[in-house]
Amino acid sequence: MDYKQTAAEVLKHVGGKENISHLEHCSTRLRFSLIDNSKADVKRLESIPGVIAVKMTGQCQVVIGNEVVEVYDAVNQLLEGAPNPNSESAAAAFEAKPKEKKKLGSVILDFIVGVFQPLIPAIAGAGMLKSLLLLLGLMNVLNPDGHTYKILFQIGDAALYFLPLLVAVTTANKLKVSTLVALAAVGALLLPNMAAMLGEGVQLFGFQVKNIAYAYQVFPAILTVLLYAQMEKWFTRISPKVIRIFFVPMMSLLITVPVSLLILGPLGYTLGEGFSSIILTLFDKVGWIAVALLAAVLPLMVSIGMHKALIPYALTAMGSTGKELLYLPASLAHNIAESGACFAVAVRTKDKALRATAISAGISALFGITEPALYGVTLQNKKVLGSVIVGSLVGGAFIGIVGLQAYVLVGPGIASLSMFISEDLPRNIINAIIALVISFAVAFVSAFMLGKDNKAKEEEQQLANQLTAVKEFKSPVVGEMVPLSEVKDEVFSTKAMGEGIAVIPAKGELYAPVDGKIEVVYSRNHAIAMSTANGIELLFHVGIDTVQLRGKYFEPQVKAGDEVKAGDLLLKFDLEKIIEEGFDPVTIAIVTNKGKYAVEVADIKQVNRQDTLMVVTALEN
Repeated sequence: MDYKQTAAEVLKHVGGKENISHLEHCSTRLRFSLIDNSKADVKRLESIPGVIAVKMTGQCQVVIGNEVVEVYDAVNQLLEGAPNPNSESAAAAFEAKPKEKKKLGSVILDFIVGVFQPLIPAIAGAGMLKSLLLLLGLMNVLNPDGHTYKILFQIGDAALYFLPLLVAVTTANKLKVSTLVALAAVGALLLPNMAAMLGEGVQLFGFQVKNIAYAYQVFPAILTVLLYAQMEKWFTRISPKVIRIFFVPMMSLLITVPVSLLILGPLGYTLGEGFSSIILTLFDKVGWIAVALLAAVLPLMVSIGMHKALIPYALTAMGSTGKELLYLPASLAHNIAESGACFAVAVRTKDKALRATAISAGISALFGITEPALYGVTLQNKKVLGSVIVGSLVGGAFIGIVGLQAYVLVGPGIASLSMFISEDLPRNIINAIIALVISFAVAFVSAFMLGKDNKAKEEEQQLANQLTAVKEFKSPVVGEMVPLSEVKDEVFSTKAMGEGIAVIPAKGELYAPVDGKIEVVYSRNHAIAMSTANGIELLFHVGIDTVQLRGKYFEPQVKAGDEVKAGDLLLKFDLEKIIEEGFDPVTIAIVTNKGKYAVEVADIKQVNRQDTLMVVTALEN
């Protein structure tokens, strides 16, 4: 992939840098918050090499796949005047004030993704370190009672312990307020002396302050920064500029921290505990059913990015209980089912391009990245999608029945299985491996047995019939036909570009000789490219060296993307003016993909639009 070219095309078709209010990326997608969503050209975006799919769900999500980081960095470089942050943090890349009124659900989802998505690398890295240490301890490579083990374990625990500070940073970035002052506000809740005072019992302004341990918490930090953001903006507006540098942060902290200690902190703590309590209660009541159903619907949730809404719950569960019972275990079943279905498609299909896509996507899904599989294979065929759902459902049911627990917030896959290692539950990792095998096997067998849709087979057969069928082309202009070899342009006369016809026009009108689609109207308007439904590519060129006219005397009647019927007017041109300017007006129509088709040219002198001038037949491979 040419990252710079892909980035430039993406930037162009999302409406340009002036239409971007926020940019970030996840493991496979560029996520644009746009000022005006209507300016995003989804069809053009999806036609860019390297772009797998585009989803407009609150954000404009451009699915790139495994090379998203490189494209993200290339987009950042094109955003003049924008910061170029560490791509792993997926921080904001460009600032503007949104003008378009968006739905509340879209705004909330955009906020959740903006706050929680950047946390994942730190949380996942630290969590994987802890799980690997557990593995090394079980293998007696490291002594769990030794200093080395304990120090390394503390390193792995740091990201979760200081989770409120990490959340303060991402929330401040999302709200575009001072990161350091937001850190100071949330940091006040974590101070050792503050924790000691809260433990002993303390009053603030005569009100009792609730004793809460804010380490590992998410929601108190978010609520604190939300309040701080409002305070910063209000005090900035009313403060004299000469004292703003200290007055704004001083007053913002003076109000934010006490309100957080008295109201927002307890509220956020209760909200987080409520999240975990609801999930645990659900799991206790209908445990295996909940996991199975979530696993089954994850393909649809991931396809529109809605799975990100589960990250706050997963983070809260990890922080408060050190484990997660629903989302990550269900994701294991889904990720591996995607892989199994892709490998089944790769084994069964005769399409070389689809096989290559399926193998690559299957490997990515095996390692926990499912978007390439979803957009490249699964969503293209309803029976393959059904196979993934079945594999996810069966694997998720087993996971729910055995009560699989995850201990690291990272995409479950074959390389991250250590996330299921537990000293207290030695069979947990074994259950994870069994679930992996079940999900893969069920999806593989189902996709292999079901094969392609009947509709897809019919379409494929129809296309094959079209490719072998004879296609007749009427004359695109009225006039006198001459041999292509006599045209005074070696590119055409030597048939370097392909076989075709040449007509000296008697009238300045160019018509479609066959049904098809306009692919290109060249910038000087003297040439048009079109294609037919069965893949024949045509080039019409009016005059020799008429590019020098810079579009003068030419009036295109169509534009790129238009569907046309045989006989539709494509181009008007002033024949007399072109001749007066000294240009040869001979009009050429050639089949440019000459390696795939045989072209038989009729022997006619004077031609009308009803005359068949070319018969094109597909060559056998």
